[in-house]
Amino acid sequence: MSEIRNLINITDLSLEEIDHLIDVANDIVANPTVYQDICNHKKLATLFFEPSTRTRLSFEAAMLELGGSVLGFSAASSSSAAKGESVSDTIQTVGCYADIIAMRHPKEGAPIVASQRTTVPIINGGDGGHFHPTQTLTDLLTIKRKKGRLDNMTVGLCGDLKFGRTVHSLIEAMMRYENVKFVLISPQELQVPDYVKESLNENGAEWVEMESLEEAMPQLDILYMTRIQKERFFNEEDYVRLKDTYILDLEKLTNAKEDLTILHPLPRVNEISVEVDNDPRACYFFQALCGKHIRMALILFLLGLK
Repeated sequence: MSEIRNLINITDLSLEEIDHLIDVANDIVANPTVYQDICNHKKLATLFFEPSTRTRLSFEAAMLELGGSVLGFSAASSSSAAKGESVSDTIQTVGCYADIIAMRHPKEGAPIVASQRTTVPIINGGDGGHFHPTQTLTDLLTIKRKKGRLDNMTVGLCGDLKFGRTVHSLIEAMMRYENVKFVLISPQELQVPDYVKESLNENGAEWVEMESLEEAMPQLDILYMTRIQKERFFNEEDYVRLKDTYILDLEKLTNAKEDLTILHPLPRVNEISVEVDNDPRACYFFQALCGKHIRMALILFLLGLK
């Protein structure tokens, strides 16, 4: 029996495996009929202990488009977790019913616990403020499709860089590519955690912290906007004070590059004005579509079907 592969952190994948997933995702778009029955009789369980729209639905759409079926729950309140069941027990039980599990949990490290008790592949769909590797794969596919490369660029990450799990995972992935510079744009209270800075330094990555989005804008090839996440704050006053720190509008794009790619993991609140949606540089809804394609490729990879 082959070893079970899980995806807990983006670093669980080599660069060669990431490139392979991107190639498969692009082939899925080019040749959809080849893949439409490849997961016939396979079941994906989506265990979402925390609210989600794009991640959960894109996983479900991915499995359905591969010819498989889906079961699971969309809130902890509708599972036995509401009765006090542990993550470990939930995972061991669901592993009896499904061939692969996608899981989101508000507690950092919960997917690691799950991976130690699983009999089927586990995909981390986000654990608290820690990691979100499938969003990172989505981001990488989007950047590759828009830029044609994943190296030699300046990436600006703006907003909640402290609790933003998508930011942490994207930095972990992109600092492995050559000549990628990071511009970390946030208020002091929401700077990236020290362990991320240490990782950047250990990998010899070039990075700088700034508080002004306007000052950073002219040098950026990628602008990754993030939401100030109310659910991560312990203090309501801090959230209210910081929630409108960065709002991207057309005026702020005046000095941006013509081929800038604007990304956002969504959902947005007001950090990107709707007037930006019609700008050709806005790619966040295209990014959501890419999420379905890369998750299709990942499901095939972890099930050993492609």
